[in-house]
Amino acid sequence: MKLFSPTISKLVRLRYSSIEEWMIDPFIAQREILQDLVTHGQHTAFGRQHNFKNLFTIKAFKEAIPIHEYDDIKPWIKRLMNGEQHQLWDSPVNWFAKSSGTTSDKSKFIPVTEESLEDCHYQAGKDVLTLYYQFNPESNLLTGKGLVIGGSHQVSQLNEEIFFGDLSAVLMQNMPMWGHWIRTPELSIALLDEWEKKIESLAQSTILENVTSISGVPTWTQVLIKRILEITGKQNLKEVWPNLELYMHGGVSFTPYKENFKKLLGNDICFMEMYNASEGFFAAQDNLDEEGMLLFLNHGIFYEFMPVSEYGKSNPETVGLHKVELGQRYALVISTNSGLWRYLVGDTIQFTSLNPFRIKVTGRLKHFINAFGEEIIVENTDTAIAAACEKTGAVVNDYTAAPVYFSEDNNGAHEWLIEFEKEPHNLEQFIYELDSSLKNVNSDYEAKRHKNIALRMPVIHVLKKGIFNKWLKQKGKLGGQHKVPRLSNDRKYMDEILSII
Repeated sequence: MKLFSPTISKLVRLRYSSIEEWMIDPFIAQREILQDLVTHGQHTAFGRQHNFKNLFTIKAFKEAIPIHEYDDIKPWIKRLMNGEQHQLWDSPVNWFAKSSGTTSDKSKFIPVTEESLEDCHYQAGKDVLTLYYQFNPESNLLTGKGLVIGGSHQVSQLNEEIFFGDLSAVLMQNMPMWGHWIRTPELSIALLDEWEKKIESLAQSTILENVTSISGVPTWTQVLIKRILEITGKQNLKEVWPNLELYMHGGVSFTPYKENFKKLLGNDICFMEMYNASEGFFAAQDNLDEEGMLLFLNHGIFYEFMPVSEYGKSNPETVGLHKVELGQRYALVISTNSGLWRYLVGDTIQFTSLNPFRIKVTGRLKHFINAFGEEIIVENTDTAIAAACEKTGAVVNDYTAAPVYFSEDNNGAHEWLIEFEKEPHNLEQFIYELDSSLKNVNSDYEAKRHKNIALRMPVIHVLKKGIFNKWLKQKGKLGGQHKVPRLSNDRKYMDEILSII
């Protein structure tokens, strides 16, 4: 039975006219967003402390409020979680999205307001559908269900009025009825806390559904797909769900996974990247044939962009949309309708287009290797992994890398832990191709590798399958949005994982 008729699908497409409005005049859209945010914010403790009632320009706004990282706003959030309202936003805050970012032991609790749910997360969800239909007008996406592989945290209750869980749990608990109609599995399975049990329940409960789309982090989606294929004996998911047409992904770069997903999913599947975080739904692809995600400029978020070179300065400079440049790496700074004010998200992005404004995520501010002046970022290593896989027939499940420091006997190196789904036919060639690709995409690395003066060849350890999961489980971070950190500028994670093996 079809869940949505072609008439409903046409209504989804009609939303595109409202998207075009802020695409055509992005600067007005952003000024109006900031004006609305400050109007709400002036009735809060934070707003009174920072004199919001007298902030009439973007310049005044930036001068009055310093850039905040999580530890800077944590005291305000603690008061909110203790039931003291109107601290950061002028409507009640009863929900918090619990996020660890990566594998940090410290959890972050991001406020979630009614406005951020409706005007950011849910509006963005509808706009994602609209963008897809605009790109693929003959789609039958809404005639079936979307398989959502969310996090694994149960909703917890601090008191009678305050609740928290990971973002997917918060979104599902507050989701309007239309959202439940078009998604699977049922809520009790979606919110399971034990990840291994959840994968099995997801597989068993969705096989007979008419699944037309899948959304989830590539690492865990891959685990689920393999289990479904084991149960059904099929070669790919298109044989399980003939109407499957779209995979929506985010959270980590899709570059190392794409070729394997083409085999696992089958023919004629579209891939669509989204940029959705606990702090907000920032962007999604509007052209599936091109790199870059359309920046959502009318969803309750005011954006600033901090050149990465400014990070760590006492008063870092940021620029607005009118001054951003292609190819420049920026850290994302946001003010939102959940009460985050000039908040440093921690992700780094680059613009791939300035008309309209499209971005790609290039890594994390604190996820890089620069122990020898090589300035390696995640985008570099993802590209190199993909190139080495293509040359050697390998498929990588996950990886992490860290520096090996100088010793009396050896100069420096990068040490890699790699879990292969399919090992290369020649590991030495894989290492060579990885190194060569890094030289091609990063001139600083190439210079440090010249004649092995500063850096020798990469040191690679092939991990048995499951080691990364074992490490995540030991840290209580298995499943959901938790990810193995791709790069570290110290050896903390590296040495922890090596101690397991």
